[in-house]
Amino acid sequence: MISFLKNHPFAVETHFESSTVLTFAIPKKELQSFIPECLELDTFQDKWAFIAVAMVQTKELRPKGFPKFIGNNFFLIGYRVFVKYTNNAGKRLRGLYILKSETNKKKMEFLGNLFTHYNYSTTDISEVNKTDFKVIKSFKSEFTLKIDTTEKEINLPKKSPFDNWKEARKFAGPLPFTFTYNKEKKEVLIIEGVRQNWKPKPIEVVDYNFSFINNFNFQNCVLANAFVIENIPYYWKKGKIEKWKK
Repeated sequence: MISFLKNHPFAVETHFESSTVLTFAIPKKELQSFIPECLELDTFQDKWAFIAVAMVQTKELRPKGFPKFIGNNFFLIGYRVFVKYTNNAGKRLRGLYILKSETNKKKMEFLGNLFTHYNYSTTDISEVNKTDFKVIKSFKSEFTLKIDTTEKEINLPKKSPFDNWKEARKFAGPLPFTFTYNKEKKEVLIIEGVRQNWKPKPIEVVDYNFSFINNFNFQNCVLANAFVIENIPYYWKKGKIEKWKK
């Protein structure tokens, strides 16, 4: 029964008050070992693979169709690899593979680990909003992000592999699908997210540090893009399981 519950057995809806996502480019050879056999890296120029760090403030998160007043507000942090999966119907799906998930409340850790394979842990989160900048940080998880919030033209990060924001937007998480793999059963769990008015807005990152990323000791890891999405209705469909066919 517990195993069944963890497979996202019902649809879940929420409202994204904000979703701030940084995408880091890493040579594909350095990321290949991080994903299971059923997935392939989603690459750029057949050279770069990507990890997204998403920081999402959710509002009224609840089973889909339930009244808003039973929902909860959570801050969610996810570290995900950009991947592709070819399903049994032969359709190629772009999505994300989970490396780590965090939240600011024990309730979300408990429910998230009961109904998903995302392996949530609880951490501290603080947000500071000033006239011209915003800071998101965690002492326990040892990360900090400072964003310039003044109105001006935003340039891509200096070492980004992308030539323009149009290219960069193709790797702006989260993507439509999230994948989990049961190696013993050779089963892929596919969770589809549905969103409206999805218009990622570029942001300028002044400073950042993520210990989770640093601890991998990648030889070449660069900030590729950074976006924010605000005020978006969002829901996840019930999980779908299929046997992986080589």
